[in-house]
Amino acid sequence: MSYYGENLPKDKHVFLGRKGGISKDKYASLNISCICQDDKQNIDINRQIAAEKLGGNIDDLLFLRQMASTDVAFISEPSQEKVTADGAVTKAKGIILGIKTADCLPVLMADYQNGVIGAAHAGWRGAIRGVVENTLKLMIEKGAKIENIAVALGPCIQQKSFEVGMDVWDECVNLNAEYNRFFVEGKDKQHFQFDLEGLVKYRLQKFGVNNVSASGVDTYSDEENYFSFRRNTHQRLVCAAKDFPCHVSLIRL
Repeated sequence: MSYYGENLPKDKHVFLGRKGGISKDKYASLNISCICQDDKQNIDINRQIAAEKLGGNIDDLLFLRQMASTDVAFISEPSQEKVTADGAVTKAKGIILGIKTADCLPVLMADYQNGVIGAAHAGWRGAIRGVVENTLKLMIEKGAKIENIAVALGPCIQQKSFEVGMDVWDECVNLNAEYNRFFVEGKDKQHFQFDLEGLVKYRLQKFGVNNVSASGVDTYSDEENYFSFRRNTHQRLVCAAKDFPCHVSLIRL
């Protein structure tokens, strides 16, 4: 299943789901994570399938070595897992930026008028600590104009499925008391349901980006169409560190 942000051109971006690849069992089927225990040949074929969605091939892809950081890299040539960062910006027409997620929020950004695109991996830590804003800042440094930037938020774990503890609430609310609005009461006083998508959308608007779309798609509950690290954990399918499948979100100039 593919999802498209309503404010970005369909031929320039896509949020891919779990279907359409060749991987089997718990990795079925369009798994693109190279750090899980899926067969490497399957992953390479899946990456080629994904790249073809935007008219490219595997050699056009940029995949970051994502570490849940706030680091952002300017990309001048494609590579896979050679650059350590959680945000990427490019002005090169031949590069397809890719973000890997399995509950975290994929964020695709573009100023097509000035030829600058960006992509970010926003889990709750990265979102709170500024990975999206850092990506926007680098885009602007490279020639994008804030008034021209469109941002699409892809499928991620939604509030109804995202139970968090006091550590998340503390970090968010200590940073900004207004962020309390993104939490609702959970199963007890030590737990909350957290709106990651809502928080990122709010922060984008505070940064000055007015053209924002959000999917509202819940990766956790839509097992047929999306991978979910949290769901796999609850189903006891994560048998080793990092051994879970991911889908990909892509954008190009």
